[in-house]
This record gives sequence, structure tokens and C-alpha cells, in this order.
Amino acid sequence: MTEIFNAQNYLAEQQRNEAALEAAGAYGAEMEHDACGVGFVATCDGQPRRAVVESAIEALQAIWHRGAVDADGKTGDGAGIHLEIPRDFFIEHIARTGHDDDGGRLAVGMVFLPRTDLTAQERCRCIVEEEILAFGHFIYGWRQVPVDISALGQKAIATRPEIEQIMFSMPTDMSEKEAERQLFLVRRRIEKAVMQDLINDFYICSLSTRSIIYKGMFLAEQVTAFFPDLLDHRFVSSFAIYHQRYSTNTKPTWKLAQPFRVLAHNGEINTIRGNQNWMSCHEDRMESTLFGDHIDDLKPVVAKGSSDSAALDAVFELLLRGGRDLPMVKTMMIPEAIDVSANNPRAHLYAYCNSVMEPWDGPAAIAAYAGDWVVAGLDRNGLRPLRYVVTHDGLVIAGSETGMVVVPDTNIAERGRLGPGEMIGINLAEGQLYRDQQLKDALVAKCDWQQWIGRAKQM
Repeated sequence: MTEIFNAQNYLAEQQRNEAALEAAGAYGAEMEHDACGVGFVATCDGQPRRAVVESAIEALQAIWHRGAVDADGKTGDGAGIHLEIPRDFFIEHIARTGHDDDGGRLAVGMVFLPRTDLTAQERCRCIVEEEILAFGHFIYGWRQVPVDISALGQKAIATRPEIEQIMFSMPTDMSEKEAERQLFLVRRRIEKAVMQDLINDFYICSLSTRSIIYKGMFLAEQVTAFFPDLLDHRFVSSFAIYHQRYSTNTKPTWKLAQPFRVLAHNGEINTIRGNQNWMSCHEDRMESTLFGDHIDDLKPVVAKGSSDSAALDAVFELLLRGGRDLPMVKTMMIPEAIDVSANNPRAHLYAYCNSVMEPWDGPAAIAAYAGDWVVAGLDRNGLRPLRYVVTHDGLVIAGSETGMVVVPDTNIAERGRLGPGEMIGINLAEGQLYRDQQLKDALVAKCDWQQWIGRAKQM
């Protein structure tokens, strides 16, 4: 006789098992590691296209084998996609709230709320709204994201959150960087307020004026089945980062599905304990004129119980919102192997990076987006595959495998692979593709790094 799945019993048993493992020292949330499929699709000219979204979905569905499948046949380790906010799509939904587009800077938050605790769910909404209003922004309203739970397995259904989007307007006299920096601060304040209320199962996937993340605990091939939004022709983007998670030694959860807010990561950070300890030390002397009196709202930088990938993403995001661009942050956190004692400009750059931030060593392959940049890169071990194709019609497709997106040979302008410590990047504002050497030459030329080394103590 087939045993009927009982969600309540499953959750209770899962909690008991976790508690027993933690008590025995055999498990902790900070031990979460994974080995995944990752990549991006982007336009060389920085112009949004529907083809970018469709190609990223195709690539994600092609790497389904890089994720595990539960015994129920449908619950996956997690998959997702990160792309630009489709303004035309959300303007229609703003109108449904009874508001007109005020011409301001549209911001959208993708939020996981507690599904079964309605009191906690409403409290979370209130906290989100309070923090957004505290910074003087106008809230259009909430949108319940349409989902098809038939695409999920029983365990994913049992643990699924309520998924909603909050839509609001920000002033246009703020620069894009200022807006993203402020939203980073708003999100951190929301997270701390929710934690103080001891509410579980709350998570903000993205809160931005530029991009949005759709992710969940489903199989890669089910991303559009679960999120029919992605099939709307108005979802166009100049970039799309995709990720299929494979939990090597851990259980899957909704919030650990990737992409995270900045990056998607394949591999693991084997220096994670040291990196987290160093970040705790850095917090004591952390200050910024950009955040002023709000600097304590950003601490701790790495939330307790974060996975290695989530911790990596958190520090990436902090450095980005502090004023650095994505190629520089990648160089600081995931450098190439180089003799920093050599007397040449490139060695001076890395010597400066070493004086500011300890390397986060993998194996690691990342795809990341922030501001004007989309970047893919490897750590200095080079033990994760990362290949790319540039097409004649202006697309760059980078990822864990070749053939993720079917491209006729006649349309291929360039094929390549990244080596240890290398990266490629597209500046979407410039509409320019940069190879590894070009990116590093540009960083070397930014300033006199040798002079900066004299102001810092090597760690």
C-alpha cells in the first residue's frame, strides 16, 4: 500500500533530524556547499532582447543534470534566473493596484513570506513597507506572483513560501548607483527587523531598480512552468544569469536556490571559515562616507548560518555598494595566482587587493551582475569549467558547459574557455565585451597602486 505523503509529519521529522545532527556536530547551516551549473547570456551592445531571456531559459533547462532530484521525482536542489526588471510588464500591474505610473524610478522586490503563519506573514509585509516609507518612497502595492505548484514535488510544496512582489517608486534625481545603494541598506534593515521579531521563512530574493530574481526549489526544466511570468514576451533583458544547484552534502532550501543578489556560484569556498572570521574582524573598523551613520545597519556582513555561496555573495555586494565596480571586486575577492612581491604594475594591483581583502579560494566559477557589468570568472585553482561563445548576432553565452544554447556554427564568431583566475565581462552601458587581459589592464591603469600599498599594511 502506498504511503500518503504528510507535509506536517515531513517538516517535523526534518526539524528533529536537523536538531540531532547539529547536537552531534555533524551539521550546521554554515556547512552548506554545492556543485552546480552556472552561466549567463548577455548582449554585446547592452540592449535588451527577448532572445536573451529565452536563451538563458534554454541553457538552464539544458543543465538539469547538474542538479539532484528527490525521491518524489520533482523536488530539486534549486534553480533560478536573474534578469532586468521588465518595466512595461510591471506598469500594467501597477495600474491594477489603482495607481498610475508617476514617472519615477520603478523598484521591485521579490519576497519569500511565511506561508502558513498568516500573522507572521502580515508582520513581514508591514516591516517591508515601514522601511521603504521611512526613506520617502511611494508604494504602489503588492503583487502575488502567479505560480503553478503542480511543477513542484511534495517536499518543495511542503516547504514553499508565499511569493510576492512589492512595487514602489523612487526619485529620479537619485543616480542609479545611489538608488541601489539605498535599497541595499533598506533590505538589510528589513532583514534585521524581521530577525528581531523571531520570524522564520522570510527572505528577499532581490530588491532593486534594475533587476529581479526568480528562483525556487524546483527542477531546472520547470522554471517556466512554476513561474509563467517568464513566458511573457515583455520579459526582455540585456543579460540573464542562470543557476542549477546541486547540494553536495546538504539539504535543499528555497532561500539557498541561486542566483543570489549579485552572483551565481558553482563550487565551494574552502577558505570559508577564515574568510568569515576575517570579515568579523573587518567589521570593527568598517566605515563609509556613503553609508554614514547607517553603517551599523550593514553588520553583520555575513548573516549567521549563511552557506559559503551566500557569504561570498554578501561580501561581494558590500564591496560593490561601497563604490567599487564588479571587475575590481572579483579581482579583490577571487584573484589570480601572482607573485605580489614582483615590481610591476599588475603585481602592485594584487598587493593592494591582498592588503584590503583576503582571497576567497574555491574551487569556484561565478557569473555575476551589478550596475553596468556582467562578469564570469574562475578562482585561481581553475577547477571548475567555464566556457563561452560570442555570436555574430551580438550575444555572449558563458557557462559550465558547451552547447547549453544551440548556436549554428555559422553564427559563432568566437569560442573560448577561461583559465585559472581569468574573467570576461560586458559593460552594458558601453556596449563593449572585455577579455581578461583588457579588464586587468584597465584595473592596473586606474591609479598608482604602488602608492596605495604604502598606505596599507599587508595582511
